[in-house]
Formats: sequence, structure tokens, C-alpha cells
Amino acid sequence: MKKKNEEKSKRGIKRPKDANDFKRILSDKHFRVTIFGSARIKRGDKRYKDIQSLAKMIGERGIDIVTGGGPGIMEAANKGHKEGNKKTIAHSIGLGIKLPHEQNFNTSVSVKKEFNIFSNRLDNFMLLSNVVVVAPGGVGTMLELFYTWQLMQVNHICHIPIILLGDMWKGLLKWLKEDPMKKKFFEIKDYDMLYYAKDYKDAINVIDKAHVKFMKGDEEECLNYKKYQF
Repeated sequence: MKKKNEEKSKRGIKRPKDANDFKRILSDKHFRVTIFGSARIKRGDKRYKDIQSLAKMIGERGIDIVTGGGPGIMEAANKGHKEGNKKTIAHSIGLGIKLPHEQNFNTSVSVKKEFNIFSNRLDNFMLLSNVVVVAPGGVGTMLELFYTWQLMQVNHICHIPIILLGDMWKGLLKWLKEDPMKKKFFEIKDYDMLYYAKDYKDAINVIDKAHVKFMKGDEEECLNYKKYQF
């Protein structure tokens, strides 16, 4: 029996009863910023450095950060948060995914959970998020963006800021407005759920405004871990 439980824990099926206990993390009611972005962006890249700077600011504010826990933008986010979090008790959370080519957790993640199925992982991102920042990325990042947006549109999760960070998203926003929205496939109120941030300074301004509302008690109006049941 003990061996079976250990195997389940390794596969990320059973929640560990320690610092990685996500039920306890949720009960802490911390404000959390999720950062999505490419695993392929290397250290030294300006986009890596920008996310590291943003995450450092988030850590300095005592705000939790949530990433996929891997390399690239995820590593930059967890690393920056660790640098900024020296005087606070914020969590640096990594939600990993098992892939054909093993993707290990970066060393700056303090709380880990690993998934076998992408949809389960996405749902846990939704549970933990008060703000979502979408950095440059590929298919996986776009999946995360549209999944969040879709759930907000149908009111399955709270209306939280979705921040599209960087020039990469300008073309997408233009196309969304001039093609599917113009054809009435969605409405302006749906489009207005997306925030464009030209740099990390713009992004932290949006995060700060959402954080102020949370700290005033407005979070009781809508919390994803209460609202989103899957």
C-alpha cells in the first residue's frame, strides 16, 4: 500500500501533505499572478529579462506567482520572483506537465505540482489566478490565453485582467478586432477583457490596480477557487 501511494505521489495524482499542499495554498487567500510564456526563450534575451523584472516587482509586493514551472519565460518569472520575495512570504508556484521530452522544474520554484494531462493543468491555473500575464510564446501559450479568455466569456471564471505583454500581440489584437469581432463572432465587451501592455511597467500598473481591489476586500465578490468547479 505504501509503495502504491508513493507511485501516485510521483505521478502528481495525490496531493502531498506538506508545503506542496495546494488545498492549503488556496486557503491562504493570497493574491496570485499567473505568467504564461514560451519555454524556448533563452537567458539573456530581452523578453526573459523583462519577465524577470516584472516578477521581481511582483515578489516585492508579497504577491504569489504561478507559472508552468519549466524553462524560458517560466524560469525568468520564478527566478525574478525569488529575487523580489526575500522579505515577504509569497509563494512561487510551478504547475508542471509531463512531456515526451522531459521538462524539469526550474530551481526557483518553491511549490510544485505535476500533471499528466494538459486540461487538468489548465484548470488548476484557473483556480489559482487573480491576474493572467501572457508573455511571448507559441502554441502552448496561445492555448493558455484562449482557454482563460473563453472561460471568462462564458462566466465560468471571474473577470480577471488578461494582460497581453509585448509587441507580439499587436497583430493578434488587430486581427481579432477587424475580422471575427467585425463579423460579430464575439462582442466588444469580450474584446475589452484583454489588456495590452507594451512593457512590464504597463503590466505592473494593471496588476497593482487589481491588487488594491483585492486588498480592500473586493475579492470576496469573485474568487476563482470558489467559483470554478471542475
